[in-house]
Amino acid sequence: MDRNLALEFVRITEAAALASSRFMGRGDEKAADQAAVDAMRKAFDKLNIDGVVVIGEGERDEAPMLYIGEEVGMKGPNSPAIDIALDPLEGTTICAKGGVGAISVIAVAERGKFLHAPDTYMDKVACGPRAFGKISIDNSPQENIKVVSEALAKSLSDVTVVILDRPRHENLIQQVRATGARIRLIGDGDVSAGIATCWDDSGIDLLLGIGGAPEGVITAAALKCMGGDFQGRLIFRNEFEKERALKMGVTDLEKAYSRDELAQGEVMFCATGVTDGPLLDGIRTLPKNRSKTHSVVMRSKTGTIRHVEALHNFNVKELN
Repeated sequence: MDRNLALEFVRITEAAALASSRFMGRGDEKAADQAAVDAMRKAFDKLNIDGVVVIGEGERDEAPMLYIGEEVGMKGPNSPAIDIALDPLEGTTICAKGGVGAISVIAVAERGKFLHAPDTYMDKVACGPRAFGKISIDNSPQENIKVVSEALAKSLSDVTVVILDRPRHENLIQQVRATGARIRLIGDGDVSAGIATCWDDSGIDLLLGIGGAPEGVITAAALKCMGGDFQGRLIFRNEFEKERALKMGVTDLEKAYSRDELAQGEVMFCATGVTDGPLLDGIRTLPKNRSKTHSVVMRSKTGTIRHVEALHNFNVKELN
């Protein structure tokens, strides 16, 4: 994939982040998400790609745009054929409440290289590069915390584990507390939390627990670019979800997927902050009808990570 595509995609996440940020703290999740979806879909029309959304807003009958299977881009004769995993607003509740860590995100791979994850749950474990190859979805929380502690040369009491604050994690939280490790509970946004395990100064060392399966694929793509590790296993709530997974090409419903099985080959990842979080700064509104965005752009082929700060002047360009 052309490396210049990475910077083209960041323009799309910027558009979605800017549009959804107008609803920050206003308590309207649907409006915030719709603004992000509309802006992202419009921005794709300007990109010279032959793209297919493989992880998006849902099935075709559930989402009018950016649905699974939708074709996006200008599709010229020399347009690269790529698969796209996206979330126009990861953390809709976060944005609506003016909380921490809402982002707009896109991951890209060559055609057929992403796991087509159904809209179900996934048990996840993620860590930064120093503990790569040491964690396992089959380990107990105590075992994973111990290997991360050793890899980071930190005492157990200095290891911080991030977990979604959900009733289903009550037992997991108790197990982590029993080790003496620290816990950061989050209400939403486990993509940015998983990626934050790769930032030394994020204060997050390990991600554990069950979250959305599509978000797991996106997280795996980002961690592949950063040298971090990720494993996940699909968790089904009913037989209907199992049937959907089989139709989408999942052959082993019990399989523990590695990072490189979820996101194969060369991948790109970009995200723009909507609200301040451990990964990115949120949108800053400035005098004279201007705004500032903070984005990250990554490529697995080179391991290059670029932080992009952009100043947008809406006196001379349209805000979607």
